Amino acid sequence: MTGITYEDFLDLSYEPSDTDLVCDFHVEPAADMDMEAAASRVASESSNGTWAELHVDDFVDLSATACGIDGSRVRVAYPDALFDPGNMPQVLSCIAGNIMGMKAVDRIRLLDCTWPEPLATSFPGPGFGSGVREEIFDAGDRPILATVPKPKVGLPTKEHAQVGYEAWTGGLDLLKDDENLTDQSFNPFEDRLTESLAQRDRAEEETGEPKSYLVNVTDETATMLERVDRAAEEGCEYVMVDVVTAGWGAVQSVRDACEDHGIAIHAHRAMHAAFDRIESHGVSMRVIAQIARLCGVDQIHTGTADLGKLANEDTVGINEWLYSELHGLNDVLPVASGGLHPGLVPELVERVGRNVCIQAGGGVHGHPDGTHAGAKALRQAVDATAAGVSLEEYAADHPELAAAIDLWGTETPR
Repeated sequence: MTGITYEDFLDLSYEPSDTDLVCDFHVEPAADMDMEAAASRVASESSNGTWAELHVDDFVDLSATACGIDGSRVRVAYPDALFDPGNMPQVLSCIAGNIMGMKAVDRIRLLDCTWPEPLATSFPGPGFGSGVREEIFDAGDRPILATVPKPKVGLPTKEHAQVGYEAWTGGLDLLKDDENLTDQSFNPFEDRLTESLAQRDRAEEETGEPKSYLVNVTDETATMLERVDRAAEEGCEYVMVDVVTAGWGAVQSVRDACEDHGIAIHAHRAMHAAFDRIESHGVSMRVIAQIARLCGVDQIHTGTADLGKLANEDTVGINEWLYSELHGLNDVLPVASGGLHPGLVPELVERVGRNVCIQAGGGVHGHPDGTHAGAKALRQAVDATAAGVSLEEYAADHPELAAAIDLWGTETPR
């Protein structure tokens, strides 16, 4: 083949094959580009093209094809052989790499992906997925509940573990580290792990309910793997990873280690907004969630369907994709978090359903009677909603819920 040019990467009549990875982009061309010229450059730069006309006679044709343009939406099909199976960093270097900085586009956003079976099944997917609700907690038809100690950093280990005990005995299922709590001097990882799990065991014995702890193992990869081993040795059912800041290759390594131990992964999405908050550029949260599922997390934060304190996003659509069939891979349990409190539970469940994890921080610890009462109020709100009883009616016999409603009502914080 000779004379490879940008035009060779545009074919609007091309029908993607079953093995192509198909990506949808929002594209805003540079001032001197039309949409077809910009689309062909996206396909070229993310596969085997370059800015100069090439004259090559012997090579494997791995060209991506810009095969659809609908307004600002551009569809690109990537041949399966372009990818290194099971290597998420390499996949992202193709579909969300240099194209994000090309002068040919003023804005470009990776909106969605359709994952073909060969590439998707080269990744392990979740070990548990939404099955954690039954397999770990036997939660029946209600959402599982989590909290983060507040203040999220600064609590000494003993106080951190005590917060967990009060939350667990109040009816919550999970204690979660915050995204920036790892191994600081005021609350070292090893001490926090053992002391929190000791309080978990105490709470389980008192309540008769299974409890667990989302201990943050985030660090460089070798240290993360050591922390996964320690969590498993101490009988913890979970680890938590800041998946975006840690990097997807590291997440894949953690997934392999968790498979060996039979423990689940809670994915915190800290830094996601650096990629997805500007609606015209970057990578959508939908795609970040897809990547997390392929790499094997069991639950991930996806927002509150515009009920909490964080910016609006397509929580419902993302959750539906996480539940959807994907070539036999397990689903993922969505986590609703960010500014939630008991008064928001009925509307939240109406919007996102019961197959979720609801996490509240300030909405538990800010209760006027403290963490234990705040945990009871959140559990009461969930139990009332699951039973089809209004919060006002349920609160008549549950003073903790009544106090929460008196304080926060059903307003969303900012």
